[in-house]
Amino acid sequence: MSDETRLAFAHPSERAKATAGPDPLDRISLSDHERDVEIGAFQQERGLLQRVRFNVVVEVRSAADPDADDVDRILSYDTIVEAIDHELQAERLNLLETLAARIAERVLAHPLAARCFVRIEKLDRGPFALGVEIVRTAPDRPRLSLLTDGTPHPLVVYLSNAAIARDDMPALLDRLEAQGAPVILCVGRPEGTVPQAAHAMPQRRIDLLAIEQNAWILASRDDRCVVVDSRTELDWAMKHGRISVWAPSKLVLDSVDGPQTSEREGEPLALWLAESFEARDVLFLGGDAPETALPLTVLGPEAMPEV
Repeated sequence: MSDETRLAFAHPSERAKATAGPDPLDRISLSDHERDVEIGAFQQERGLLQRVRFNVVVEVRSAADPDADDVDRILSYDTIVEAIDHELQAERLNLLETLAARIAERVLAHPLAARCFVRIEKLDRGPFALGVEIVRTAPDRPRLSLLTDGTPHPLVVYLSNAAIARDDMPALLDRLEAQGAPVILCVGRPEGTVPQAAHAMPQRRIDLLAIEQNAWILASRDDRCVVVDSRTELDWAMKHGRISVWAPSKLVLDSVDGPQTSEREGEPLALWLAESFEARDVLFLGGDAPETALPLTVLGPEAMPEV
């Protein structure tokens, strides 16, 4: 069997290796991902779900760094799955070629994606797989924008220590979820004395870690609350309608234009997060809300707005 024939039927990762340049890029892949899809140009394919298998390989411009185990510095596997989900939900298509091209375009809108190999196969048209495979290279200026395309606008909620201790926390979370937006919960430092360091940088980390201790206390009140610290995790949680409890250390310390405020107070950090994620609204349950142009609701720790 010739190399060309072998590569034609091999996994897309083999084609990516064979066509790599002198300085090969790192690759991530999604293998044998099956979905039930209505797709096809023939009349007998209309109104009928059929199994479709996806294999996607993406070459990425960033190299894995053994000293930086950081999910925000890489292209997440979720980017591939979300591209498939988005295109399957957008409209019914006749051609696998069209679906493959749209998935590749969406993946390549990510700033780290360089090349994308997409293979899609129909599995129910006979005792064989019928499919198409394409390869696309990232344009200099992607047609899609990841920053604005489908990004949800969360409801950011700051809870004072009194609010965290509410007996009706499950009911409160029910009403927050009913607001119709993904929820990000923020907290300040817990009650009690925080250790004091002799220098500002260690003290900054200590204050942020104290806030994170309070985040874990809040998360223990209800299983729906998941503590997250990275932008990637927050993005994923928002797109899937989950409740996040923000642990601020990573985003604050990694940011080149972080909050211009002391980390001793949680309210300004909550506001900074809300501005960073273009929040739909910011709700303060207890605490002192900082001045802002964002829509704000400021309530006592026992209050909640009507849905």
